Amino acid sequence: MEQGKYSVGLDIGTTKIVAIIGKENEYGKIEILGIGKSKSLGVHRGVVNNITQTIQSIQQAVEQAESNSGLKIGSVVVGIAGQHIRSLQHSDYITRDDSEQVINEDDVDKLCNQVYKLIMLPGEEIIHVLPQEYKIDGQAEIKEPMGMYGARLEANFHVVVGQVSSIKNVGRCIKSAGLDLGSITLEPLASANAVLSQEEKEAGVALIDIGGGTTDLAIFKDGIIRHTAVIPFGGNVITEDIKEGCSIIEKQAELLKIKFGSAWPGENKENEIVSIPGLRGREPKEITLKNLSKIIHARVVEIVEQVYVEIKNYGHDEQKKKLIAGIVLTGGGSQLKHLKQLVEYITGMDTRIGYPNEHLAGDSDEEIASPLYATAVGLLMNALKTKAKSEAIEAEEEELQTQLPENEMNDEATEAETTVVKPEVQRERKSIFDKWSDKLKDFLDNAE
Repeated sequence: MEQGKYSVGLDIGTTKIVAIIGKENEYGKIEILGIGKSKSLGVHRGVVNNITQTIQSIQQAVEQAESNSGLKIGSVVVGIAGQHIRSLQHSDYITRDDSEQVINEDDVDKLCNQVYKLIMLPGEEIIHVLPQEYKIDGQAEIKEPMGMYGARLEANFHVVVGQVSSIKNVGRCIKSAGLDLGSITLEPLASANAVLSQEEKEAGVALIDIGGGTTDLAIFKDGIIRHTAVIPFGGNVITEDIKEGCSIIEKQAELLKIKFGSAWPGENKENEIVSIPGLRGREPKEITLKNLSKIIHARVVEIVEQVYVEIKNYGHDEQKKKLIAGIVLTGGGSQLKHLKQLVEYITGMDTRIGYPNEHLAGDSDEEIASPLYATAVGLLMNALKTKAKSEAIEAEEEELQTQLPENEMNDEATEAETTVVKPEVQRERKSIFDKWSDKLKDFLDNAE
């Protein structure tokens, strides 16, 4: 199968790196062709801190996915997270030259481009500019301004910002692993695509993705992303606490958490004990499950409360901003026993576990429909969507080229319009972020 038929999502996490190859079937569902997974070395709290180890881990995951599917991986869509990610609200406007013409894509793009010129702190770069609502000549709450008349177009934006160095390090790892960087997406947005339904996004929902090193939050209301945050704690700090509290090695702590861990201490009786083999001929250790769940509970409460502070910052208690669909938990950390009940208890909001199976073809492997792979599936969906868009643009340009000979008889103005304007409008629609990705690719090429 040639590269054009399938796409690849690459999730560079703190605990694991997942490469996932897929294509869209005739029903619009995603067919997984291959998956590769490796232990993530060199990534700490979502940020690359050892280039060599990260490259090796990426190569391992990619090789596994390739041998699994018999396909060759070229370009990948990568997720970005980490404690350096922050978001802010911003309003901007443009005054149009000709209010007699309807607002078109160019005007909307011009407004978005303006936001990308915002002066950030040193070393920061804008990753995403996400329009909220538009205002035309003072008329508020417009969701789609195209096709309307007006002289002044303004909008509120949700702007996601990250550190240039962290993004460039990810780019460098991808390039050194022998891959092309397709584009970069904020991980909470990718997870949201994979596990949330359109109804939930309309009603108002908070997605909490608990990974190994970070916990990502994305809040949607009226179908629009309203708030994003990355909290620098995840499942690994729970493992660390178990390791310290029970004086055992990390591997044992991780196994204990997965097998016997619970976020609700009242669940276990005092006499439930688990025995852990001692190191090199030492006596085995005995740990009560009640103590284990107390350690886990304390840390999970801290993580959930930090996320809840972010939900409060968004203003979920206002009537207009109410999150009717409550909370959706996903990511590896969401598999912890009784976590759903604890989150409901702390926040008082309806909660469910999010599985990325809604968009997958029926015959997909059960393992892939686990919350563990939510981000990877979301990145793959993003890759497929980007590819479909660029194919549509190419097809349109080809069509225009074939129409050219017929138009040669027309006057010059019409001809110029056919040859230049249309492709240009279409190309402009390639998001600013894609252009920024191109700039990053050039930078990496020159840094050789």
